Amino acid sequence: QLQLVESGGGLVQSGGSLRLSCAASGSTFSIDAAGWYRQAPGKQRELVAAATSFGYTTYANSVKGRFTISRDNAKNTMYLQMDSLKPEDTAVYYCNVGLSIVGGRVLGAGSSWGRGTQVTVSS
Repeated sequence: QLQLVESGGGLVQSGGSLRLSCAASGSTFSIDAAGWYRQAPGKQRELVAAATSFGYTTYANSVKGRFTISRDNAKNTMYLQMDSLKPEDTAVYYCNVGLSIVGGRVLGAGSSWGRGTQVTVSS
């Protein structure tokens, strides 16, 4: 099973930027769809962005135009560039690998999760 380690979270002011990284150990990362989820206190975990191994990407409406997902399969690493951050982006962000994406829609999360990294955006 893949092991995933997120990094790059922190405290930032509204309007600022952060770049999250997810380092994966395991041989299947380069062929699996992968993505970022987040969970704010008292809320359900939600999909933020996902990317297939061949470059298709999809985003939650709330982050379109502000966040960019990318992956470096040679380095087994995925990134989430977050710009124009808002207080409502405050959450624990999780890396996930093995998503099911069919017809451009994310049907379900994969079985491999990281432990998460905290992102806090102050107003």
